[in-house]
Amino acid sequence: MRPNNNPEDLRSSEKREDALEVVTFGCRLNIVESEALRLQAEAAGLKDAAIVNSCAVTAEATRQARQAVRRLKREQPDRPVIVTGCAAQIEPARFADMPEVDRVLGNDEKLRPENWAVLARSNSLGHSDTAAADKLDVGDIMARTAMRAPVTGRFTSHTRGFVQVQNGCDHRCTFCVIPFGRGNSRSLAIADVVAQCRTLLEAGAREIVLTGVDLTSYGRDLADQPSLGRLAGAILSALPDLPRLRLSSIDAVEVDDALRDLLATEARLMPHLHLSLQAGDDLILKRMKRRHSRDDAIRFCAEIRELRPDIVFGADLIAGFPTEDEAMFARSLDLVGECGLSFVHVFPYSARPGTPAARMPQLSGEVISERAARLRAVASTAQQHHLTERIGRPLSVLTERGNTGRAEDFTLIRFSSDIAPGEIVPVTGHAADGKALLAA
Repeated sequence: MRPNNNPEDLRSSEKREDALEVVTFGCRLNIVESEALRLQAEAAGLKDAAIVNSCAVTAEATRQARQAVRRLKREQPDRPVIVTGCAAQIEPARFADMPEVDRVLGNDEKLRPENWAVLARSNSLGHSDTAAADKLDVGDIMARTAMRAPVTGRFTSHTRGFVQVQNGCDHRCTFCVIPFGRGNSRSLAIADVVAQCRTLLEAGAREIVLTGVDLTSYGRDLADQPSLGRLAGAILSALPDLPRLRLSSIDAVEVDDALRDLLATEARLMPHLHLSLQAGDDLILKRMKRRHSRDDAIRFCAEIRELRPDIVFGADLIAGFPTEDEAMFARSLDLVGECGLSFVHVFPYSARPGTPAARMPQLSGEVISERAARLRAVASTAQQHHLTERIGRPLSVLTERGNTGRAEDFTLIRFSSDIAPGEIVPVTGHAADGKALLAA
């Protein structure tokens, strides 16, 4: 399953006063882990270094990570550059061969405090003559059977707290390399998740987001096999003062009955689900090795909307998958309306070496780009309709930095005047700009 790549969190860079700079590409998991590894690196005393937490979800994401490495070295030639993340896990030698790279850490290794302590004491960082093999600290991610939880406390740049409750994926979608960067599915025990959520709540977080690579597979590797719904229920029960609990991307076909019940009865579980749909044509879904059909997706949205009338759906959709013809693509276009999607994240198909899809008959880059543009246009119309419907409607909004906020259904709000972040306030939008509701 493609990890949680909602449009809000695709790339970030944070530079600290002590010159430890962390550049992050990709999903919310990487955002969470970047904060954890930054804290570990700072605690170890690592300074005057740049860390690139890479993404491998597309070939373009890997290219951007390599580009960032070169830029960082140009800007400060004497500063060591450390590369980690999914692209580094999958293609470690490729990054180690770059003269600009000083060390390559695997996805498991980046969350070990002792590794940052070693790097902080290292005399080899910043030496351009270090052999490529000596730069590598990348283990076999597929051998990991227990989840290493990134502990962050609370983000300094967000008003929402993120808790990674699951990592890895046991599925093998034909277009995806992420399981080889993340390993097999592993879950964090309910007690540990609740403890992290409590820490975030006590630090002032008004909303907590549960995230993972394949979130709806949560708990299958644990002794008592708790479901995602059971986990969410335990958090809400243990933390009655938590105003909001939100889920990141889920696989609709794996949603359990306990989660359905919570959506129907618990107002603090936010009415917004981001679905990993990927396509609207059954043959393409089969060739992707997805586990749902077109009708499954449409039926799920209708059933959940009946349980929770205020629910809003987002989704990932891929344009230009190998063998996709015009009729097949049209079914993906139509799926936006048939599922009633409000937020669509469009991925132009990108062949990843080593995946089964890369060996299928490919479409031309021009066709892929053209279809992605058409899908984005349909998505934009759907989002505009969603926003227009909410003009004049009272909303409860969690304010964020930059005079913005998110309603319970994930609608973006832009304020025309300065507003303090971290407050839940009543808002009525008076207009829409295509991406957000505008409020006074």
